Amino acid sequence: MPVPFRAIHSGPAGWLHRQGNRLRDRLRRLGRDRSGLALVEFALSLPILLILTSSGLELANYVITTKRIGEIAVLIADNASRMGAQSAINNRPISEAEINDVFIGADMQGSGLNLATQSRIILSSLQQNEEGGQWIKWQRCFGTLPHPSSYGDEDEGRTGTSFLGMGPPNSRVTAAPNSAVMVVEISYRYQRIIPLIALPLNDISEVAAFNVRDSRDLTEIYNTENVTPSTCGTPAAEQEEAEEGEG
Repeated sequence: MPVPFRAIHSGPAGWLHRQGNRLRDRLRRLGRDRSGLALVEFALSLPILLILTSSGLELANYVITTKRIGEIAVLIADNASRMGAQSAINNRPISEAEINDVFIGADMQGSGLNLATQSRIILSSLQQNEEGGQWIKWQRCFGTLPHPSSYGDEDEGRTGTSFLGMGPPNSRVTAAPNSAVMVVEISYRYQRIIPLIALPLNDISEVAAFNVRDSRDLTEIYNTENVTPSTCGTPAAEQEEAEEGEG
């Protein structure tokens, strides 16, 4: 005898049957629903997008900073080549105060780079010794970053001809007789703007050189102003700048 229709769809069994049908219908609708697909895809791609964008910003800032450091190296070498008090009868003497001013001007030009604490600037006077060899007559430094000269220290090449000049072997700088070359080395400790991104961004190193522009007194650096020299053991230009700022 057939079971009546009402008997199948009534009671607890019927309720479970109806709930099962509703659940299957909802699952089918959910499977066909694409309204949240874009949101899910965006949520999954957002971390990758942030990493790529942040890396691009970091690399762009690194390139801009490298360009600025190179321009500052050229600025220092150019200004150092123009140093010297005007004299109609004698070679132009240079002073410790002028060298300090060159460094202070470079620090002002590099506003925002914190050159006094994140860099080491080495200014060398490359000349010829009495035997015609190359000689680093003097060096002056700015910045507290520990970094030695890559091409020689002060008084390198005083005698003999074994010291060949400053710079890489394929582009070595040499001084002509009775003249000098102002050689600038800058090493800069780059600070990441987004430190969470691990990119291989090394310290920035730039070199620039200019021949002195006029006949210069190459015998010594004068200190008639009685300022603190920016020697490479005790760089002082940044100290003078700080004292002027406090005043």
